Amino acid sequence: MAIISEFQEDEAKKPSPSSSPASKPLLFSATLDPSNPVVFLEKVFDFIGKESDFLVKENADKEIAAIVRAAKEKSKKKAEEVARKVETKNREVKEEKEIKKEVKEEAMEVNKKEETKDEETSSCSRVPNKGNGLDLENYAWTQSLHEVTVNVPVPSGTRSKLVACEIKKNHLKVGLKGQPPIIDGELFQAVKPDDCYWSIEDNRSISILLTKHNQMEWWKSLVKGDPEIDTQKVEPENSKLSDLDPETRQTVEKMMFDQRQKAMGLPTSDELQKQEILKKFMSEHPEMDFSKAKLM
Repeated sequence: MAIISEFQEDEAKKPSPSSSPASKPLLFSATLDPSNPVVFLEKVFDFIGKESDFLVKENADKEIAAIVRAAKEKSKKKAEEVARKVETKNREVKEEKEIKKEVKEEAMEVNKKEETKDEETSSCSRVPNKGNGLDLENYAWTQSLHEVTVNVPVPSGTRSKLVACEIKKNHLKVGLKGQPPIIDGELFQAVKPDDCYWSIEDNRSISILLTKHNQMEWWKSLVKGDPEIDTQKVEPENSKLSDLDPETRQTVEKMMFDQRQKAMGLPTSDELQKQEILKKFMSEHPEMDFSKAKLM
């Protein structure tokens, strides 16, 4: 029994494999040439073979193969992810280009329509005569801001008793009795019938004076449906402006200024006034954010 006991004590004194001191990590140094990575791997395996017994294990080649497969799978996934990102980026760039192209085409289409509309408007509107009206085949008319003067040629020797002239607030009918009217239509704007009159001039023309109800606007035509003038090309005489009272003259000059500004694509007097008010308000309130404010 004593012998067994001593044997057990000796066995107990022997250090167990689990109680052996842990091996310290070893440093490995090598340089990788991306064009020839096999040399780097050879150095790795040489180092492992010298410093450990890993390569003598029966399944070492299987473990190494598993590591290689895992690395290849990881590299494959990374390449696929990069490819997806590149594809997404290319698609976004393509979509952005298509959107810009569509916006550009729409803008060009809008501009084309506007130009066509302007051409149509321009082709329909005529340049006014010297009296800011229009000379037509059967009659001619001129205007100021206050009045419209109509001249209707008739056969020489025509007397007033042969004339049929009917002036209403929104309608004018002129001609000779027993014949189709020369003018018969709705006036471009209302007039003051009590302040309108007609007369025979030199027994060969009917002269009609129409007093406008709205004396702050130019007429485009005498009656609706007849050819129209381009009111932006109306040119009132300066000598006539001097005959107006200060308030009316100021209004006329403002209208002329606004017409010139619109023709040049510039802001009108009212728009300029609004801009000045907004600028003044901005200078008085520097603490406010006006980055999104729009000067009209």
